[in-house]
Amino acid sequence: MASSHVPVLTERVLGLLAPALVDHPAVVVDATLGLGGHAEALLAAHPELTLVGLDRDPEALRASGERLAPYADRVRLAHTVYDQMPAVLAELGLTGVDGVLFDLGVSSLQLDEARRGFAYAQDAPLDMRMDASTGPTAADVVNGYPAGQLARVLRDYGEERFAGRIAAAIVRERERTPFTSTARLAELVRGSIPAAARRTGGHPAKRTFQALRIEVNRELDALRDALPAAIDALRLGGRIVVLSYQSLEDRLVKQALAGRARDTTPPGLPVPLPGHGPQLRLLTRGAETASEVELAANPRSASVRLRAAERIRLTEGAA
Repeated sequence: MASSHVPVLTERVLGLLAPALVDHPAVVVDATLGLGGHAEALLAAHPELTLVGLDRDPEALRASGERLAPYADRVRLAHTVYDQMPAVLAELGLTGVDGVLFDLGVSSLQLDEARRGFAYAQDAPLDMRMDASTGPTAADVVNGYPAGQLARVLRDYGEERFAGRIAAAIVRERERTPFTSTARLAELVRGSIPAAARRTGGHPAKRTFQALRIEVNRELDALRDALPAAIDALRLGGRIVVLSYQSLEDRLVKQALAGRARDTTPPGLPVPLPGHGPQLRLLTRGAETASEVELAANPRSASVRLRAAERIRLTEGAA
């Protein structure tokens, strides 16, 4: 499966990272290794490159490890969440890197394996853990959260207009029988949303499943911590590329990159202060989307938003 996986926007990712990787023994962190498609392309394009691959999913690490076996002497894999990047780099003795790649959201492995419980279109155990060896499941959230907390999760992480109605329906139904399957939850969500609202916007359960997945895996909390750490790890001239697939992720990425691309001199001073200039140069105008050619070759690129930046100033004590 890993060898047949087609990663999103591969050529664009390679092109954006290339200026930081050519003509020297560079280091790239693939913070969301998944099935290793981007990593394989980077290693093939840059013979001196060392790639540090992070993933919380043990199954993904096994699959990508097999895919990247021809480059094993230049690959370092770690079973961890991307907000632990500083600890991984410290353990490897790396004080700085030349590139960081995030390909956020659910991996193809997780979506295509029905038993993982990520897909509302297939009946499966209500799990949704990216690392199935640890932590609460989606069933724990659905069956254990009070109605108000459950509504907050659906509203904040799924941008679900009918969060309160869905949460109330879940609480009523779980008192009869706890939720254990994706199909039962998806059907309840469908029935909780007014018929007029079900006619547009895709599957009615899409937003609820997104919200539960984010809550179970602490995705936004981890990303909020990981982005500044990744920027801090970049050497001068290093580049960061982030692919996100929903507005909450993209908003965090936009804020993190734009915040470091501004001069932080206090307003009202006649000249910029030394050490307060931008740390990053933005490499994209807003968020880039997939071309028609990319969409035809890889339908999963439909919702992708790509942002990238280059490190142009180091803070004191940085690599």
